[in-house]
Amino acid sequence: MTEPVIATPLPDCPDIEQAFAMSWPVRLGDTDADDRLRLDAVARYLQDIGFDHLDAVSDGDTHQAWIVRRTVIDVYEPIMFGDRVQLRRWADALSNRWCDMRIQLRGENGGHIEAAAFLIHIDPVAGRPARMSDAFMAPMLASTTQHRLRWKAALTELDVADVEEVPFPLRVTDVDRLGHVNNAVYWEAVEEALATHQDRHRLPYRAIVEHVGPVMMGDKVVLRTSSHPDGLRVQLDVDGSARALAAVTPIAVTGADVTDPELR
Repeated sequence: MTEPVIATPLPDCPDIEQAFAMSWPVRLGDTDADDRLRLDAVARYLQDIGFDHLDAVSDGDTHQAWIVRRTVIDVYEPIMFGDRVQLRRWADALSNRWCDMRIQLRGENGGHIEAAAFLIHIDPVAGRPARMSDAFMAPMLASTTQHRLRWKAALTELDVADVEEVPFPLRVTDVDRLGHVNNAVYWEAVEEALATHQDRHRLPYRAIVEHVGPVMMGDKVVLRTSSHPDGLRVQLDVDGSARALAAVTPIAVTGADVTDPELR
């Protein structure tokens, strides 16, 4: 049997106490009308702890440019407004130019989210993948066994007739220092799609965003959504070409998992 592109559940850390850790309160701007930590806020949290992590490792100052190829967010129990979230981050797999980073988020009052991000290290001048230094990779090797990580897409473009289409206007604040629409904005599009399909928030669920091409300021973006029994599919198009693919699907919980209080 062929192994899935993304494992379920996401791989655990060999020693969670050795993972890089940060915590901060969940504030008003991170949450929705039901006090739930939104997916786009989770994406920003992943970026924030990533840059904090760079400050804590050797050669972090020379590894400041990264492109997110894919983000996976598994929501087991929502993290809520007013709670304090503990984040732990570690490498799960790597090559010498990219890596798969795992992030665990837990609220002090019981919220639980697991995430993974496939990150490509970029030469900021040449704009292409660049080798990470040995000193930078050294702590990552301590938590990994896969050192020849290869990219493999988990999602495909929408090819169904029953698709809802709406404009997704960009704002000047959506663009980051690299000149691209920031990764968290794509998750805002997923939240827009989920707002009209509230049943897809049924726990636990997995949300994935894969980037096909950049979205730039001035692009006319179309949000395309297709709902089917297996989940919700989302696609961001520019000039009829897919730039990002997303999916929200239930996470199958086994009988053994149901007895775990963290998954109820």
